[in-house]
Amino acid sequence: MCLAVPGIIRSITDGLAKVDFGGVEREIALDLLPEAKVGEYILAHAGFALQTLDVEEAEELLALFREIEEAIDAEQRS
Repeated sequence: MCLAVPGIIRSITDGLAKVDFGGVEREIALDLLPEAKVGEYILAHAGFALQTLDVEEAEELLALFREIEEAIDAEQRS
């Protein structure tokens, strides 16, 4: 199963973006999405940005990820 993760671009240098994934920052290649800009949300998979997201899409996905994380935490505590 492949999973793309939403994050926000904090900076871009030489085709590499520093992307914040809920407080964890990683470098993501913009080879497939060279038009991406600082402040935009992207979906990333395997170190590459795949597409941009509007704010509503990104917030919806981030909320779903939080729900999954909370469900896993609750399951592990039971």
